[in-house]
Amino acid sequence: MAYEPEKIEKEIYNLWEKGKFFQPKKGKKPYVVTIPPPNITGALHMGHALNNTIQDILVRYHRMNQEPTLWVPGTDHAGIATQNKVEKELKEQGKTRHDIGREKFVELTHKWKEKHIDIIIDQLKKLGCSCDWSRTRFTLDKGYAKAVETAFNQYHKKGYIYQGPRIVNWCPRCSTAISDIEIKYKPEKTKLWYIKYPLKDSKKFITVATTRPETMLGDTAIVVNPKDERYKDLIGKKVILPLINREIPIISHRLVEKDFGTGALKLTPAHSVIDNKIGKENKLEIINVIGEDGKITENGKQYAGLTIKEARNKILEDLQKLNLLEKQEDYEHSLSLCDRCNTPIEPLISKQWFVKMDKLVKPAIQAVKKDKIKFYPKRYKKIYLDWMENIDDWCISRQLWWGHKIPIKGETDVLDTWFSSALWPFAVLGWPEKTQDMKDFYPTTLLSTAQDIIYLWVARMIFSSLEFLKTIPFTDVYIHSTVLNIEGKRMSKSLGTGIDPLELIEKYGADATRFGLMYITSLEQQQIRFSENTAKTSRNFANKLFNINRFIKEFLDKPETKKPKTLADKWIISKLNTLIKNTTNNIKEYKLGEASREIYDFVWHDYADWYVEISKQQDKSLNKEIFETILKLLHPFMPFITEHLYNDKKNPLIISNWPKHNEKLIDKKTEKEFEKIQNKIIEKRKENIKLQDLIKEFL
Repeated sequence: MAYEPEKIEKEIYNLWEKGKFFQPKKGKKPYVVTIPPPNITGALHMGHALNNTIQDILVRYHRMNQEPTLWVPGTDHAGIATQNKVEKELKEQGKTRHDIGREKFVELTHKWKEKHIDIIIDQLKKLGCSCDWSRTRFTLDKGYAKAVETAFNQYHKKGYIYQGPRIVNWCPRCSTAISDIEIKYKPEKTKLWYIKYPLKDSKKFITVATTRPETMLGDTAIVVNPKDERYKDLIGKKVILPLINREIPIISHRLVEKDFGTGALKLTPAHSVIDNKIGKENKLEIINVIGEDGKITENGKQYAGLTIKEARNKILEDLQKLNLLEKQEDYEHSLSLCDRCNTPIEPLISKQWFVKMDKLVKPAIQAVKKDKIKFYPKRYKKIYLDWMENIDDWCISRQLWWGHKIPIKGETDVLDTWFSSALWPFAVLGWPEKTQDMKDFYPTTLLSTAQDIIYLWVARMIFSSLEFLKTIPFTDVYIHSTVLNIEGKRMSKSLGTGIDPLELIEKYGADATRFGLMYITSLEQQQIRFSENTAKTSRNFANKLFNINRFIKEFLDKPETKKPKTLADKWIISKLNTLIKNTTNNIKEYKLGEASREIYDFVWHDYADWYVEISKQQDKSLNKEIFETILKLLHPFMPFITEHLYNDKKNPLIISNWPKHNEKLIDKKTEKEFEKIQNKIIEKRKENIKLQDLIKEFL
């Protein structure tokens, strides 16, 4: 008989919700987690499945330890992503957002949000997430908007916010600045063009190599490495910028790679982050030649008004006529694209709102240096500190209609989505109001998240909490693995390399999906390969539990448990207590993969293969204690089947007590003695003797 998860999972989840078991009780020090809010635009992917399984395991473990346990759920308005979704729907109707106006567009986006937000929450429930849904938050709800406005005004009052021109990542299609996390990269086959720059008052040239000849219109220097002997005598001299006929200097900088191209690079501070850094250090002029519409500005003189592609072709043609195009080579590089619309990103100078970071980051650096906040794995502490100690000012404005409007009179820009999500751990609990939740549950305990948003989210939550509440937002930061497919490729639905966790849940059950992810994960291994076979194996494990339960069911209702008296009894109790001890320690240390693998090995091999078989020939009443303990240890990992098999609706497994090990019952001498007998039986089994006959003979 096979276990059929689809028949019991909804019923079990309804039992938990009806009993209000996800809501925290009053009492001792609480365990608090705030969910990394999923975007309202997307469906649950394997990364979400992994991260939310991790959080649920930890929340369920602490709940079973009878701690007041709160997991706050919510969703993010996801400014640019959501706006693009709605704009796409408008495009199908032959309209743009400008056709309907801002007010109507925002109203339409709110309707879109209402339709999709329930889908996200329903998916989290299907996974088994034990969030307190009565506290669900959304980053654009009324209370959250007050938190955002309060934070902005406090920054502004302290002089931390300013407006000015600075280089940003610009998407010409979305017409907005975007953050680093909203950029994706793809290999592009292009050309490396070698262009001659005539030396002033000389017939000689210095040749530079570039993949973007159109930006030469805004060049303000040629830069070489100071240790490059080929150009030492040219440093300080001037060249004439081709086509524009402007004098620019030859300078040196350590960041120039001598082996790239000719070792001499053109410097365009307005259209390259690295060039901008070098330009600022050398106080060079910054000339914007690519506009926010993706066309050449009036600074490009005769090329003004052309698209980037048109300008490139015309510039190369003109250089060829002047005999200034030395050669071209095939070249492959990473092209930066807007993650939402696949348009090439243009680094350019734009007037934006910024937050000064120099003072804000100091307490956030010290909090991590002094281990008030700990990273798991530990190596991310250094990654965090390296970034924080070299941080740039934060661009917080976006040229969108969907989001928190910047609270300054006459301003039409909205705030970067990360500005509102930086307030998440305390805004979800009611800040800036002095709520009971803030009093009872802040600071929180754990943040579990992905490595790619340590800078954009984790760091910003830390300095925001220290700024506004003078305390850390959480004590532990768990950086989970990246889920790859079995071939080691990043999962992507559009590329056909993704696996839909909802399909896995439908085929194999939530428990199998969760346990499969946990079984292959590791604290130190930051990339894991997942295949459908992993879920199949975990479903077989669930089925094994189901069938063990059928075999020993008659003993589960017996009130008393006899003490271990046989060698097999003492052996299994010793192994069980070791398992309790190790599982507890592994969960505390965030070694969830190790915990799941050890439970699996005990259940399948020690318990099912050996002790259950031995039970057929001896007193069986110990099975009640052993199996109930197994269900408790497995509950955080496989909540549905364990709750179903525990089968106590008045006192369900979700709120039962976590097992405590008894060190006195761990008997290594007995384990070794039993292991010798196991080896004898295994050897005899090669002679095709029945296992039950061997058990009679040796035990």
